[in-house]
Amino acid sequence: MTIHVEGLVAIAVFYLLILFVGIWAAWKNKHSGEAEGTDRSETIMVGGRDIGLFVGGFTMTATWVGGGYINGTAEYVYLPDYGLAWAQAPFGYALSLVLGGLFFAKPMRSRGYVTMLDPFQQLYGKRMGGLLFIPALMGEIFWSAAILSALGATLSVIVDINIKMSVVISALIAIFYTLVGGLYSVAYTDVVQLFCIFVGLWISVPFALINPAVSDITVTAVKHLYQSPWIGSVQKGDTWVWIDNFCLLMLGGIPWQVYFQRVLSASSATYAQVLSFLAAFGCLIMAVPSVLIGAIGASTDWNQTSYGAIPPKNKTEADMILPIVLQHLCPPFVSFFGLGAVSAAVMSSADSSILSASSMFARNIYQLAFRQSASDREIVWVMRITIFVFGGLATLMALVTGTVYGLWYLSSDLVYVIIFPQLLSVLFVKGTNTYGSVAAYLFGMVLRIGGGEPYLQLPPFIYYPGWMTEQRKHHITGELEEIVVQKFPFKTVSMLASFLGNVAVSYLAKYLFESGKISHKYDFLDAVVSKHSGEIMDKTTLVTRGNAIGLSEMAPMKPRLSVTLAAAFTRRDTLPTETVEEEEEESSPDSSHHEEE
Repeated sequence: MTIHVEGLVAIAVFYLLILFVGIWAAWKNKHSGEAEGTDRSETIMVGGRDIGLFVGGFTMTATWVGGGYINGTAEYVYLPDYGLAWAQAPFGYALSLVLGGLFFAKPMRSRGYVTMLDPFQQLYGKRMGGLLFIPALMGEIFWSAAILSALGATLSVIVDINIKMSVVISALIAIFYTLVGGLYSVAYTDVVQLFCIFVGLWISVPFALINPAVSDITVTAVKHLYQSPWIGSVQKGDTWVWIDNFCLLMLGGIPWQVYFQRVLSASSATYAQVLSFLAAFGCLIMAVPSVLIGAIGASTDWNQTSYGAIPPKNKTEADMILPIVLQHLCPPFVSFFGLGAVSAAVMSSADSSILSASSMFARNIYQLAFRQSASDREIVWVMRITIFVFGGLATLMALVTGTVYGLWYLSSDLVYVIIFPQLLSVLFVKGTNTYGSVAAYLFGMVLRIGGGEPYLQLPPFIYYPGWMTEQRKHHITGELEEIVVQKFPFKTVSMLASFLGNVAVSYLAKYLFESGKISHKYDFLDAVVSKHSGEIMDKTTLVTRGNAIGLSEMAPMKPRLSVTLAAAFTRRDTLPTETVEEEEEESSPDSSHHEEE
């Protein structure tokens, strides 16, 4: 029990350090933004928009370098028939950060948005913003639950403590400092956590490499010793699946609130781009020790270790290869450094996801959709309550749901298939409207869910070309089951169909209403010819102004805002000038009163 006591002490010291840094960051920045007149709620969400390069680079990197990232990378490198060729997360997420920095960071930050859903609500209205909140929320909650679940299992492997207790304590600490300091606490603790991950894993790697049970990893990379070479390969029949998964990581890694929360907290649009590029480099660097640990696991004669003769892959414990290597191939004091690294990785992801989900709910659902007249103090309290609620929900799921990773796989697919094409449309395609957005949402959801999800035992009702059946061992029960495997890149095809559907239906609706083919009174979504829209002018008005206006200018596609929505946006200088003037002319006494407040 001595080793376990040392492990518990190490964890306690680490958790207290994280808690101290979180509280210190909250205290240090408690008056941030007051001089500029920034609302307290906005300061909690985007940190007063003054996050510098050092802290920003660390917290942006920690967006993706979490428990799933370091454990998953090691797992895929270790797994026979997969190997490094299938460990796509490091390169996929690094490229997603590069693309995010090149194309998405600047327009989002320069327009002064507070959350990722702001542009959707500006252009497509509050109801569509609420619909898009659902897959975004699912992604954040399921991600938090999955990594908390992984943390509990990891701690139980190394320290032999109760899984449920470790999950609850870790979640409570992450929730508490997020509750107290918002983005500042999350960002500053990310610096400590990322440092611990880097140091903890790199201290462990040399000890594991020199263990007598471990063969030369340069040899096992290309030769079959204890299992298939860990370098891996992509079979010809799996090429499209590999491309599909890589596109999902590369493009589906962009439309997440955890990423845009950092982008929008940067002190300028240029800084937001630089942070993205720094984080892409950080992701690759942080993946190196995980790759080495996976290679070490594939190069180990487990019969010579305290683990036993049966290797982890044969005991369905491949997903735990990182903590298993730390425990059985490193001295106890070193394994606890690694344990701290794994705990750090998990907490750095959990706190970010919980804050992101609560930010979107408080601003885009509560404030902009239901309570436009809500005071800043009220929004802050809504955020605090939802941080606790969403954190509690993720913890509960981690404790009672066996298919948490399956839920996260499906929700991350929905983020890629539904939110990414909508983000492309709202930022870069002139002319899309709410009708196209609704159609795209439905197209993406039906095509993705139609492909099925083996992890959740969700059978397909759309059989894409090249489908086949396979027998696989269930990840929990261990029983053999027959599942349908889709070899077609249906996730990427679903995403493209969603994007094209948005553009096609938007322009069709625009043509039908503006040409008079369909009466204006049937524009029930107020998306094209609504009498409330300041953009709509009849032809008589256009002629009397004496301007030669073409068809494309008759309904300029600037963000469509309701009266109350325009009043609710705190940074009115980011709205188009004409829209603000028109909305003020039409504003009701209630909204005028709110603006004065």
